[in-house]
Amino acid sequence: MITCNERKDERDFMVRSQIAARGIRNKRVLEAMRKVPRHLFAPLPYRAEAYDDYPLPIGSGQTISQPYIVAFMAEALLLKGNERVLEIGTGSGYQTAVLSMLAKEIYSVERIAILLERARAVLESLEIDNVQVWLGDGFFGWAEKAPFDAIILSAAPFDIPKTILHQLVDGGRIIAPIGPLGMQTLVRMTRRNAHFDTEALLDVAFVPMRPGVSEI
Repeated sequence: MITCNERKDERDFMVRSQIAARGIRNKRVLEAMRKVPRHLFAPLPYRAEAYDDYPLPIGSGQTISQPYIVAFMAEALLLKGNERVLEIGTGSGYQTAVLSMLAKEIYSVERIAILLERARAVLESLEIDNVQVWLGDGFFGWAEKAPFDAIILSAAPFDIPKTILHQLVDGGRIIAPIGPLGMQTLVRMTRRNAHFDTEALLDVAFVPMRPGVSEI
């Protein structure tokens, strides 16, 4: 359940001017972006800017992605509503909440404990009950919950680890930014048995994907 009428007009304007105006057409994605209260996932000093057209810092060197990028990646996953999705990088939990409205089950891995606890608190406050979050090293995915119909990365490795690719079902899709800072490309990879078809979608700038776990 997500019910938050606070700042609804700002969300409607965000969707019209930043997302639909740039070509996002999936009605389910647009509706999720209208409903999820981005300001609740932003740190207090940045809540006034929550519906502006740029990423926001959330601490620990991490950010909430620009709203358009969240919508673009969600649309690119081609979700129908019955999928099990792995998210690498819970971060603020904003993208997690958007995905929760588009798929059956979301399994989200975060390496920074303080971010995970904040995200969990907001997700629980919105009574989102189809998300599980876990503190772990995203380079290993979440093998115990695999396989997944779709996987999304919110930080950029140089290449997608085979450990993660192998947790995708045949026909499943992974959306991820790859490459070094300043030279990153958002790609969609579709599994075809042992082969992966790769499409380059967009030039992007994400924080680097890092190994291990951390308290802060």
